[in-house]
Amino acid sequence: MQARANSDRHRQRQQKLKEQVDIRVAAATEQKGIVIVFTGNGKGKSTAAFGTATRAVGHGKTVGVAQFIKGQWDNGEYNTLHPLGVEFHIMGTGFTWETQNRESDIAAALAVWTESKRMLADAHYDLVVLDELTYMLAYHYLDTEEVIAAIRERPAQQSVIVTGRGCHAQLLELADTVSELRPVKHAFDNGIQAQAGIDW
Repeated sequence: MQARANSDRHRQRQQKLKEQVDIRVAAATEQKGIVIVFTGNGKGKSTAAFGTATRAVGHGKTVGVAQFIKGQWDNGEYNTLHPLGVEFHIMGTGFTWETQNRESDIAAALAVWTESKRMLADAHYDLVVLDELTYMLAYHYLDTEEVIAAIRERPAQQSVIVTGRGCHAQLLELADTVSELRPVKHAFDNGIQAQAGIDW
């Protein structure tokens, strides 16, 4: 008897949940590209972006990628997605504390941003990933208003993903979906080296 009562209660709870979900699904009638931001101090922002990019490719979508900050090291995302037709533009300078050259970093950022603007203006691209873009705004390597305008004025069906810590308030306001990753533990803090295929 108790098992049946538990089963009935479970079924009633799930039915109520289903009704709530069905209402939300029915209300979501608009079809358009969206802006997604993965930000926060936790690990996994770029991983989430490239997981989405891989999913998009799996559905036959055209994807373009701009990687700011990224250095010359082996790039697992590129190795996987470029052979599948994903276009990459990589800043190639590495971390700013390594280069210690603001002028060359700005020049490299502007070169990648030029390609980003081209992709953002082209309806051929279903998804544009702007990996680590937030740093370019925080360091004032790129003009915030220009970046916001290019994302806002993109083709209606194009989606954009922005990653990086400390996302600018204007980007957060523009975004349709924002996920903030919070650090709880990180292997590096315990002296474990970053690993190919796991961390990059």
